[in-house]
Amino acid sequence: MTSKSMRSFAGGLVVAAGLCGAVYFFGPGEATGTSEKLSDDEMKESLASEGYVIHSEKEWEDQIAEAQSVKDKAEAEKETVKEPTEKIIYRTVLTVSKGSTSIDVGKNLQKAKVIKNANEFSDTVEKKGKANGLRPGTYVVDSAMTTEKIISIIFK
Repeated sequence: MTSKSMRSFAGGLVVAAGLCGAVYFFGPGEATGTSEKLSDDEMKESLASEGYVIHSEKEWEDQIAEAQSVKDKAEAEKETVKEPTEKIIYRTVLTVSKGSTSIDVGKNLQKAKVIKNANEFSDTVEKKGKANGLRPGTYVVDSAMTTEKIISIIFK
């Protein structure tokens, strides 16, 4: 670009900015359009005919308070009505082979959801001194049994 074309471009920007400023400062002070003033009732009626819902501040607050009270009542009823809880009992057939350990048995029982923690089961077996009394065989156990009952079935 040459310096002459650059000056022409800058001059055009200055002229455009001056025209915009003149229109801004000397143009009409208010927006043109309808010159009639509507009353509050006429505005509400006009908006309602367009499908809008108009509320006063007081009406709006009353509706919010009513909705909140309905929500609070529903939550209170929900808390008072408790659904009966059914306990799910998991039953499994456990096969203990020769050479298995109490940890192996605990892991299998945990996989079958009969016990919650295999390590706690193994620790309980150790505390009772029955770790060496594991009997190979096939046993039916379920999650309703206590840990002591399961140990008495599987261990000597």
